[in-house]
Amino acid sequence: MKGNEMRTRSVRLSPGMDLRVELERLTRDFEIEAGCIVTAVGSLSRANLRYGGRSEGVVTAGDLEIVSLVGTLSPDGAHLHLIVADADGRTVGGHMLSGCIVRTTAEIVIGDLAGTRFSREMDPATGFRELKIEVETE
Repeated sequence: MKGNEMRTRSVRLSPGMDLRVELERLTRDFEIEAGCIVTAVGSLSRANLRYGGRSEGVVTAGDLEIVSLVGTLSPDGAHLHLIVADADGRTVGGHMLSGCIVRTTAEIVIGDLAGTRFSREMDPATGFRELKIEVETE
């Protein structure tokens, strides 16, 4: 397949599952070389998010709705951002860490970019492992 042709994988996660851990497992199980979150809905009982400029996560617990989940998936790891809303509609978002626990369900569609490989390499300009994209041309 040529680079950037996308197929999708649909999954439903059950109560008690760790959202990030499961997405990383699915990336391995589906042998996804370059993936993205197409859409996600569901609920969490606990969210563990790292806010911009911080090094540690902040845990929010309660009845939380997934408002948005975006990011990239690769064999080298995932880069995911999550926004959740509490029972009063207040939202909080940031870099999704492990420890985001499904409350009732999480319905997720993953895009699998055939002919593309994502990897993460240290970028001296940022000091972080940043996305490297390789696309097959034929």
